[in-house]
Amino acid sequence: METAADQDLIAAVRDALRELANPERAAGAQAYMKSAIPFLGVRVPDVRRIVARAAADFPPVSAGQLRATVLELWRTAAFREERYAAIDLTGIRLVARDLEMLPVYGEIIRSGAWWDFVDGVSGRICALLQAHPVAVSATTREWSRDPDLWIRRAAITSQLCAKGATDTALLAAVIEPNLADRGFFIRKAIGWALREYAKTDPGWVEAFVVRHLDALSPLSRREALRRIASPREPQ
Repeated sequence: METAADQDLIAAVRDALRELANPERAAGAQAYMKSAIPFLGVRVPDVRRIVARAAADFPPVSAGQLRATVLELWRTAAFREERYAAIDLTGIRLVARDLEMLPVYGEIIRSGAWWDFVDGVSGRICALLQAHPVAVSATTREWSRDPDLWIRRAAITSQLCAKGATDTALLAAVIEPNLADRGFFIRKAIGWALREYAKTDPGWVEAFVVRHLDALSPLSRREALRRIASPREPQ
């Protein structure tokens, strides 16, 4: 039997979001994001505050209930901020190490199909990868070859928060199948992932760039080397 979503929590989030609606800000945000889904015009920090308050007032009783609540709020959202709120709910500690959240993130990525949603769950995927390295690394390797560009972007950015715990073999494995892709969001993701890891191990990143110099796009290469003071010239 499936666990039902918490309708009180969903209603609390929606009511509070609507109280802060700002039509002028909403129009600008929708134009900036090129969003088919309308905005309410609520600032991101306010969305986070609303979610934290609602979750405190109506605390989820189980991981299953929280997953169901996230998915219902996501699937029935009439405004983009409701989807932001659904993503914020996934930050609750109850599901931080819950491997069953991975399909939830997969649905958010595929159906959201835009950078704000995809990047909104990258940190959650990173946390799952640290908690379940074998299972999640296998999934991200599969994702790196998926026809859906957003799923591939999520695979590439799945270790942004890992720092010294980064699995470099996995990082290379999710980037390499995408080197030939000249789409902006993939090229940017490759550069971003490498740039972040360069904060921890610039030598590894520099060596990766040199090894793949002909395949990396100029954008990816420039981003990757941004934090490396004087990268060596390729031989």
